[in-house]
Amino acid sequence: MPFSSLAPPLDVELRPDRPALLRVDRPGDAPSWAAEYREALRAQVTEHGALVVRGLGLRDADQVGAVFARLAGALMTEREAFAPRDAHGPGLYSSTSWPANQPMCMHHELSYTLEVPGLMLFACLTAPEQGGATAVADAEQVLRALPAGLTQRFEREGWLLTRTYNDEIGASLAESFGTDDRAEIERYCRAHAIDFTWQADGSLHTEQRRSAVVRHPLTGRPCWFNQIAFLNEWTLAPEVREYLVDEYGADGLPFNTRYGDGTPIGEDVVQLLNTTYETHTRREPWQAGDLLLVDNIRTAHSREPFTGERQVLVGMGEPRRLPDHCPTPEASER
Repeated sequence: MPFSSLAPPLDVELRPDRPALLRVDRPGDAPSWAAEYREALRAQVTEHGALVVRGLGLRDADQVGAVFARLAGALMTEREAFAPRDAHGPGLYSSTSWPANQPMCMHHELSYTLEVPGLMLFACLTAPEQGGATAVADAEQVLRALPAGLTQRFEREGWLLTRTYNDEIGASLAESFGTDDRAEIERYCRAHAIDFTWQADGSLHTEQRRSAVVRHPLTGRPCWFNQIAFLNEWTLAPEVREYLVDEYGADGLPFNTRYGDGTPIGEDVVQLLNTTYETHTRREPWQAGDLLLVDNIRTAHSREPFTGERQVLVGMGEPRRLPDHCPTPEASER
């Protein structure tokens, strides 16, 4: 029997410094509930940027995969990953492998790819003892809060992501591109506006230029949409940065970001970006069984340090190819 498209309205709690929260009582029947309320949930995510759903009782990967499928349809296969994940089904992944004591600062998932997820889906199977929230920040507010001169430069030039793949740090070639065949990797890079160079030692160095400010495809409003701070060397813990520079050299870091014209970004700018994010951060501690939906273009997300076991599954849906996402040098010079 088909579900009614006229599902009852959702009673969403709006609280200062926390994402919107919806409490439900639907243990054991989460996929059916998600199918019935899909449109209402998506409307809430569009309005608020992110929504925590509590009370679904999510408990295993199969159930989570079914809920994600009801909400987003076919999930995206991750490409150009910067760190490994474990796969739990088609498009269903573990959270990124990252030291528990190190934060993952605010970012928009895969903002450096040409086809980006419009919707991020998170499900908590095991909540950490302390910390570990997947916090969110409104990209429209962040853009308005940053100095106009800085955002205008990034809007004019875009930003540059540089990567050097090695066998020790970050995702391997196979994990990032889905293959370790050189010809296939080169074809992928050419098709996705990525400049590449094979180094003498066989490692791959890439550069890709992307927009730092984009217009939301539904609202048309400008958003600060990038991973400039997250993937920059100055966001790393000082001892980690020092080790990587000593090991690989300043130009051989596993990943780094620059202004669109290739100029290095200063530590003061990265600190300003992260401070501005923190000012606009909303966080809700995970509880086992929680679902979190995030508009990936309107809303940045982070992962805070934690203790204890933490199991959060991730899906990426609603792929979008943004028309203003790949600036050209000619455009920035006009």
